[in-house]
Amino acid sequence: MPQSPSASPSTVASHRIGAVSALSGVPVPTLRVWEVRYAAFSPQLTNGNQRAYTDDDVLRATLLKRLTEQGHSIRNIANHTVARLNDLLQQQSATQRRAKAQQPEQHAASAAVIGLPLAARLASKKFKQIAAALAIATTDIYPDLETALAATLTVQPQFLLVRVNSLHALVQVDLHRLIERHKIPQVIVLYGFGQEPVVESMKRSGMVVRREPVSDYELADLISSAMLMDAPQAMEHTGFGSTIPPRKFDDATLVRMAGISTNVLCECPRHVAEIIAQLVSFEQYSQECLNKSTEDARLHAYLHSVSGSARALFEHALQRVAEHEGITSLLKEENLS
Repeated sequence: MPQSPSASPSTVASHRIGAVSALSGVPVPTLRVWEVRYAAFSPQLTNGNQRAYTDDDVLRATLLKRLTEQGHSIRNIANHTVARLNDLLQQQSATQRRAKAQQPEQHAASAAVIGLPLAARLASKKFKQIAAALAIATTDIYPDLETALAATLTVQPQFLLVRVNSLHALVQVDLHRLIERHKIPQVIVLYGFGQEPVVESMKRSGMVVRREPVSDYELADLISSAMLMDAPQAMEHTGFGSTIPPRKFDDATLVRMAGISTNVLCECPRHVAEIIAQLVSFEQYSQECLNKSTEDARLHAYLHSVSGSARALFEHALQRVAEHEGITSLLKEENLS
């Protein structure tokens, strides 16, 4: 059909249905259904009796596709004008932008890393895919503990990731120095070989310690646990913003305090000592669950944080009670780190 020289380009029927499909992304069978069943289009017939569609039809098909993908029924919108379809799409986009803006902003957890192989592992495509749900921002990377101790951290990290080949007493001392200097709340240590007393001591002090090999899935769980332990709501209950202090009193001291009687017949020494003993047991239990299994790691990380902090508070309380009762000579303090 010849077109008038004054016809608008948007009203010139110059597209076959295949071209409309290619330009709009709507399959040809769907276009035919929309046309026949819902009268969404009114194609013109060419001299060869072929259906021809305009640029407006292409735009209409594109808008209908986007709106139906967002949940609109083709039955309800098929006969809207192009302007009305565009308005609907803009309203939908504005609603989605407002909803996104109202979502709480997710801040990345800051982490310092010691050990170049570990840093490379965290940056690998495989690990990022596994830990896609974790928001981690690596702030500093050091090849070893010695370099980290001699450097100034860019920011105070929320947790520290360490990889060492050999875990011995000197490494433990250096780690404690680094943790205390920068007040790092949570620490994860991976090691190749280690002395058992050192490993157990580090676990009791609140660190998560694992012997390699540790899978990427397990490492992601450990980091997730550390992030949870550093969460404000967890710290609100613990009262501590740094690594959980080591035990002050050994089992023999607690037994001695639990069995003591005082002149004023106060039962506080016994009760407090018994509470500490119970907290020590539960603290060890939750730490073992965290260090031996990734199942429920987040829950056990939180429980270990709470029980360890509560134990430290009651140890301070026991010291105060002993001073009040004048029995500090029986309260032998043992630093079990």
